[in-house]
Amino acid sequence: MIRKYLPRSTEELISWYERYVSPLSLLVGFTVDAIFIRHIDLAYSSLLLVGYLTIAALGIAFINLIQTGTLRHQYYLAVAPFIPVVVQFGFGGLFSGFVILYSRSAAISVSWIFVVLLAALLVGNERFRQFYTRFPFQIGVLFFGVFSFSIFYIPFITKVIGPWMFVVSGATSIGVIALYLYIYSRYLPALVRETRTATARVVAGIFFSITILYFLGAIPPLPLALRDVGVLHSIKKVGDTYAVTYEPLSWYQLYFRYNQVFHHAPSEAVYVYTAIFAPAGISTDITHEWQRYDVAAQEWKTKSVVTFPINGGREGGYRGYSRKADVESGEWRVNVLTNYGQLIGRVVFQAELVENTAFLQVGQK
Repeated sequence: MIRKYLPRSTEELISWYERYVSPLSLLVGFTVDAIFIRHIDLAYSSLLLVGYLTIAALGIAFINLIQTGTLRHQYYLAVAPFIPVVVQFGFGGLFSGFVILYSRSAAISVSWIFVVLLAALLVGNERFRQFYTRFPFQIGVLFFGVFSFSIFYIPFITKVIGPWMFVVSGATSIGVIALYLYIYSRYLPALVRETRTATARVVAGIFFSITILYFLGAIPPLPLALRDVGVLHSIKKVGDTYAVTYEPLSWYQLYFRYNQVFHHAPSEAVYVYTAIFAPAGISTDITHEWQRYDVAAQEWKTKSVVTFPINGGREGGYRGYSRKADVESGEWRVNVLTNYGQLIGRVVFQAELVENTAFLQVGQK
């Protein structure tokens, strides 16, 4: 009677509890990433992601060494059913970390495609266990992880941002996978030889897809990240802080970072404040592109462009602002751009003319 509740093998144990283990490991991994990646600096976040990549890469190696009979010890055969779950954990932690990094750095209206792709890989990860036994799929997912990591880590260590760094990131990722396959070919030459065409197609497809998304602006310009924004009635630097006045949010608007409606008196100016995180050692120019929506033409028209330098190193982001005098009523947006025209973030608000200035709250930035 008791026997029917006991698994006969590790394979049966995995099949019984996989539906619970996979979502639980996903939840644990995402929680760990949410705590650490959101609250520690980029250097330590990078170490965590490298750890996930290492777990996945080693897990893939063990899967294939065991499947081909290269590793035949009874111990390896006993733990073999658990290894795909370990690989799942590695990729799950990796993709959840990427979702957090890329979504907090992205202007979702433009970069949503890549963020949604990362989220789909994260959520679908628990369905991929059977595919982790297929070599081209393994290498494809691993390459995607290496490329996504290189996009933000190489600019972080070189202190240089821009399209050329993306090219270097892509070349580095291909080099890493080529080295990984070379090491594989030393131990499993038949496997690499039999699957090289399919593997090359998968890697090339991922490479060109990510490259197209990058140059379409669907991938945010990491490691730059928009940490704070504000649509203000006044701003003045006092010592090491900025004294500001702004329209407070109602209780039901607290999920916004600023009031979406700017009530302005005649001839009143509006200030847009941004705090942009950049790693120490990075200095670049940032542009505020002011645009107003033309209802008649049904398009956004640029009204002014303000460019100013920023320096990395401040955890809360380098603070700066731009001003638009005599703002017209209507729908406005301020695109926050790199000097290469990549979108870091976007501030959108509705300007409404009033007789008297709205009630304002005083604060500090």
